Amino acid sequence: MIITENERKNLEKKGYRFAGEHAHAGNKICHWTRKSIVDDGVCYKEQFYGIKSHRCLQMSPAIPYCQHKCLFCWRDTDITKTSWDSDDYDDPKTIIEDCVENQKLLLCGYFGNDNANPEKLAECVKPNNAAMSLAGEPLLYPEINQLIHEFKRQDFTTFLVSNGEDPEAIKKLEEEEPTQLYVSLDAPNKETYKRVCLPQVENGWEKLNESLELLSTLDTRKVLRITSVKDLNMNNPEEYAKIISKCDIDYVEIKAYMFVGDSRNRLQWENMPKTVDIQEFAKQVAIHSGLDVIDEVEKSRVLLLGDKKPKKYNN
Repeated sequence: MIITENERKNLEKKGYRFAGEHAHAGNKICHWTRKSIVDDGVCYKEQFYGIKSHRCLQMSPAIPYCQHKCLFCWRDTDITKTSWDSDDYDDPKTIIEDCVENQKLLLCGYFGNDNANPEKLAECVKPNNAAMSLAGEPLLYPEINQLIHEFKRQDFTTFLVSNGEDPEAIKKLEEEEPTQLYVSLDAPNKETYKRVCLPQVENGWEKLNESLELLSTLDTRKVLRITSVKDLNMNNPEEYAKIISKCDIDYVEIKAYMFVGDSRNRLQWENMPKTVDIQEFAKQVAIHSGLDVIDEVEKSRVLLLGDKKPKKYNN
């Protein structure tokens, strides 16, 4: 097992369920999946891109693996491993089958909930979008391309979130591109990057920028994601804009840090931007980068920057 039994138990107490035998892959029911089933709101991705929240599989093939220990990360970064140090890992088909089964078991209680939408209830146990964003860096999973391929074979759309620390893996995505690729840009310069992302590898800032340059080689939809932490990285909008302007990307998501999970051990409530804070920051980044604020979900404190509203996936 890649993580210890105690680490596994702690994650399971937090709602994680593991797939396969080696405890590196798994899923967890998203807050917005639960909300959507009872018609009490949906994830901002549904408004922006059309992804149905009640059919979204929030998962990761690399839960304990990441090259960062970001201050704003909601997970316990003490379990972080920076590279795949084992030849033991589960195959894509097993991971998907187990995650889908986990989803069914974790949502079974809603079948006795009078507030559940019957149509959504029938669909929620048949997820059709994989949000590879739960924890860790999915590109570190040795068979990430095969995993994307298998998801596609099973008629899933795939939203993959990367920290950009593995340019070689970004290059290989040309072989099997996700439906939508996110790259996190959580600092406007190297100094802020080191302070906020706590890179566990050398030349992390340089590797991130190399990955950003490689985005022009991909044909999929590409989104830069900025997790904005008050008094830490919500500064120098013109420097963010300079980086954005050099990238071949379709959209920029600017989202407020939320004071949740293990990040509460590293940051303060005051580091969570208010709605007006995130709106003003996004506006400044947009102005400097020549983009428009084209959508917003105020309750999630997230704004979308781009030239035109995205075509929604038929999901």
